[in-house]
Order: sequence, then C-alpha cells, then structure tokens
Amino acid sequence: MTDSTRPAKLSVSRRQRSTPYTPRVEALGVTDYSIVNHTILPKGFGRSVEEDYWHLREHVQLWDVSCQRQVELKGCDAARLVQLMTPRDMRQAKVGQCFYAPIIDQHAAMLNDPIIQKLADDWFWLSIADSDLLLWAKGLAVGYNLDVHIDEPDVSPLAVQGPKSDDVMACVFGEAVREIGFFKFVHLDFNGHPLLVARTGYSKQGGFEIYLDDSSLGLDLWDAIWEAGQAFNIAPGSPNLIERVEGGLLSYGNEMTRENNPLECGMAQYCCFDPNIDYIGKLALGEINQHGPDRMIRGVLFDGDRTPACANTWQLSVDGLYAGAISTAAWSPRKKANVSLGMLEKDYWTDGQVVTVHCGDGTERSGVVCTLPIQ
Repeated sequence: MTDSTRPAKLSVSRRQRSTPYTPRVEALGVTDYSIVNHTILPKGFGRSVEEDYWHLREHVQLWDVSCQRQVELKGCDAARLVQLMTPRDMRQAKVGQCFYAPIIDQHAAMLNDPIIQKLADDWFWLSIADSDLLLWAKGLAVGYNLDVHIDEPDVSPLAVQGPKSDDVMACVFGEAVREIGFFKFVHLDFNGHPLLVARTGYSKQGGFEIYLDDSSLGLDLWDAIWEAGQAFNIAPGSPNLIERVEGGLLSYGNEMTRENNPLECGMAQYCCFDPNIDYIGKLALGEINQHGPDRMIRGVLFDGDRTPACANTWQLSVDGLYAGAISTAAWSPRKKANVSLGMLEKDYWTDGQVVTVHCGDGTERSGVVCTLPIQ
C-alpha cells in the first residue's frame, strides 16, 4: 500500500479525547470513529449497518458514548439557570427524573437538545449533543450574576441498548435495575461506588445509560457488562443510523442547527408559554408559536437502490418547486426502502405527500412524506 492509498488515521490528543473504555473498544476491532464534543465516538466494528441494525433490535449492544459530555450546574441558582436555558417547564422537576429539553438562544434558535438530569434541588447534569453548551451556560451565569458552579465533570456514559439489556444489567447491578422507570434514574453500587443508572439511550429498543463518574473504574465496568452479556449475544456497537431514522431520533448538527427553532423540530410539547415562567428566547419563540412554524421535520420514504451516504442536505421538490431538504438517509432492510429525516415546508409536510428526492449521486427518486417514528 502506497502513502497515497493508505487510509487516513485519526490523531487523538487532548483536543480529541479518548475515553475510559477506549482500550476495550480497540481490542474489539473498532474500524471507524467520529468526533462529538471533542471526544471520539466509536462508529463501526467491521459489520454492516444492516447487520448492526438487526442485532440491536434482537439482542443487546454495549456502546461507548462518553462523547455525551455533562454540563454540571451546582449551587443555589442552578435551578434558575436551567429554566433560563430551556423553554421546557422545569418547575415541577423531581430528583431522579430525566428531561429531554431544547436549549435556545434569544432568537429561539436551537443550541442543543440535552437530557437534563436532576440530581438534587441545586444540582443538575445536562447530557449534551454536539455543541459547546458549557460556554453558553457560563456566559448566562455571569450576565445574570447567578450563584452557580458550572463545569464539565469526569463523567463518561456507557450505554447498554437492546431488548436484552435488562437481563444483562440485572447480572451486574442486581434485580433492582428492572424497576427503573422510563426516563428515570437511580444510583446503584458498582465495586463499592454508586453510579447513576438511567433508563435512557439513543435508540428505540430500550436500554440504559450508566454515568461513570470515576474514569479509573472504566475498564472494570466495561468488563463486568461484557462478561455478563456473553449469555445474551452482546456485541460492541454505536447508535445505529437506520434505527435512529426509523425511530425519529434527531441529531443536533444534522436534522437541526441554529437555523432552526424547537417548533420546527417537533418539540412543541417541550415548550411552555405560561406567563409565570421565564427563559431566554421566550418572546421570539412566542411570536413563532402565534403564527406557527413555516417548516417541520418529517420522515420521507423513497424508492430505488440503497441510498448513497447523505453527507450534505438533499433537496426535495414537488412539481419542480422547492419542498424542503433531507439531512439523513439510510436503507431500511425492514421497510425494503430508503428512510430519511428532513425539514419540509409547510405546504408539503402532510403525511402521504409525494415528493421528488434529489440525491447526492445525481439521481431523482420518488418519495412520500410520513410522520415519525416510521412504523
């Protein structure tokens, strides 16, 4: 192999961080990485996306998702800062609950869509998507003169996902793990150390995320889960593209950016307009809510051979007129069609609307708009 044909390698430094689980991931033959929040995210282990899709739906997988970094808010003004950052009503939040929440700026533009976990009345973790939310939180705290400590703690989530995840987790943490409610968390003992264990995860197949807050325990935690999983056909994995598109799971930076607002992203249920609640961007979001969004995220099923990789947005049209764009696409072996997520203009987002997909390879394919998740 010559220098010109040798595959590019990812150079990892303190700016592109490895994780407490990286030695085990590499030993299992990781073939692809991505970078999220300046942290490596394993993306492949030599199997096809379709093979991983079926395995995730039928068995159990172990994912290194340390890239889901935490923004920690701690102090007497922590709850106020959380509410300033999101249009979701956090006033009745209870310790032990997890909340999916849009984070917006003064123009109601999306900055992130973390899972917010309430650890105490004055202590929150925001498990973030790929953007530097820490700096936004720090800026707000200074601007509002809030008494709150803001930091990125030593927390590296590990996900156990798939229909057999309860069985695997019970082997490691005991039967109590089965009683954790959806979007709830508890602290369970591992090697004498309490770990936050939540029934959450970036798939629709069920599972858990373990928030390791001591990197020195990383390899022991991985090994314990891996050993317990041998009886359940466990495999290393990562968020599956096909499964997340079918499930309507959005990716910040792909389906939504600062060009979008929560109402366009289908998050109306997480936006509160009660006059007794205050947050950054409320006025702007309220104006959008009065007339309704001009576009909305929808699913699009389209025909033809397996879609090429959708590295950039692909235009959608109806009778030659612009109808929107898709941002993520994949071949679904279950649907025997290509599935995708896209932002559709108001006149064209109705379920059943026929559209033309202008694919990145120059082909045009017939598609149909559908609601999410894709059944």
